[in-house]
Amino acid sequence: MSDQGKSGRHALVTGAGSGIGRAIALALAANGHRVSLCGRRAAPLEAVRAEIAAAGGEAFVIDGFDVTDGQSIDSGIGKASAWGGHIAVLVNSAGEAPSAPFDKTDLGMWSRVIGINLTGTYLVTQAALASVKRAGNGRIVNVASTAGLTGYAYVSAYCASKHGVVGLTRALALELARTDVTVNAVCPGFTDTPLLDGAVETITGKTGRTADEARASLARANPQGRLVTPEEVADTVLWLASEKATAITGQAIPVAGGEVLGG
Repeated sequence: MSDQGKSGRHALVTGAGSGIGRAIALALAANGHRVSLCGRRAAPLEAVRAEIAAAGGEAFVIDGFDVTDGQSIDSGIGKASAWGGHIAVLVNSAGEAPSAPFDKTDLGMWSRVIGINLTGTYLVTQAALASVKRAGNGRIVNVASTAGLTGYAYVSAYCASKHGVVGLTRALALELARTDVTVNAVCPGFTDTPLLDGAVETITGKTGRTADEARASLARANPQGRLVTPEEVADTVLWLASEKATAITGQAIPVAGGEVLGG
């Protein structure tokens, strides 16, 4: 366990009930952080809390946390701070990734994806920033995507939102460069999570392939020929949250087996 973990610092993770958010929450807790688990539904968050507790860690559930609603965010940040003190590590992991051809991407889908992925990151970060600054040696890590570094067909709204997250990350990192707060993004490639199931369903619906064939086609986008695991993304976040990454800020780090080179 690192010195960072031994300090028992408070981390807040959005989208913590499943997929990458869950893996990040578990990794931070295993490394000694007290973790506020934020999301809209209580049941998956309670399941993650139980996993953390069973391993001897500390976690607090904040359900009804809607990253598109400022009042919900302010309430959740207040509850988290009352439980765990200042938020030393903020991880923006909540996200949505529907797919559709551009001419079938209506304004409702576009607004929903931008609202959750990009505006949600902005709203949560703005609400938590004062706490992160006060915590000392603060860390903000945004879960973006390789779709924030390159383009993919049929996910124009998702690509636009994740490019925005990377831009926000870089701008805020420069604003905070003279403080002790770092701001970075991790950019996973196709990752073996429930969110990937939507892409698999789209492929099977359009091509008639089986789910296994669809997953294999996604894995082929990775030069290593496999899907990324949520735990690999979590390990990258854990490093960025540590004192060892103090000089790393404004970066968009691909976790994608070489699919995208550089950030």
